[in-house]
Amino acid sequence: MNTHSWPDRRRWIEHDRRWAQTLNRAASYRVFLFACRAASYLGDGVLWYGLILGLPWVAGEVGRRCSEHMLLAGLISLLIYKILKRGVCRPRPYQSCPEIRLCGRVLDPFSFPSGHTFHAVGFSLVLAYHFPLGAAFLVPIVFIIALSRVVLGLHYPSDVLAGAGFGIVVGLLSVWLI
Repeated sequence: MNTHSWPDRRRWIEHDRRWAQTLNRAASYRVFLFACRAASYLGDGVLWYGLILGLPWVAGEVGRRCSEHMLLAGLISLLIYKILKRGVCRPRPYQSCPEIRLCGRVLDPFSFPSGHTFHAVGFSLVLAYHFPLGAAFLVPIVFIIALSRVVLGLHYPSDVLAGAGFGIVVGLLSVWLI
């Protein structure tokens, strides 16, 4: 009988911590730090709320439907996100790893999952459904928002991957259901 547990939890945790440290070191480059802070700020909701409010004006009926769809996906994401944050209670990397420094604004006390990534991926899938050509524009923005959360010391890479996974599920389910 195989007694080796797969995946080796400690090994994955250590890899997660090392990647968080490595990416956090990139914050020492001022221009990159500025870009990550800007991306994180956009991911705070500024970009998504702007799109939700602006799409009906810019894109008419399709924009209105997309905005409603984004609003519904956002509410579902927020509910799941809040339950997970309070249920898991994972400390943020800058709190549990002395080598990681905080370089951004903290919105809540816990790390898992990345809400910025969760919402960015979910909203982007809804937007891509309604405006397929917009996907090429959204992919790099979502990637930079997700990366910024680790660089700023606010999340581990696994938090971002989990946020992306939950965002994919909510985004695809909302597209499928609506």
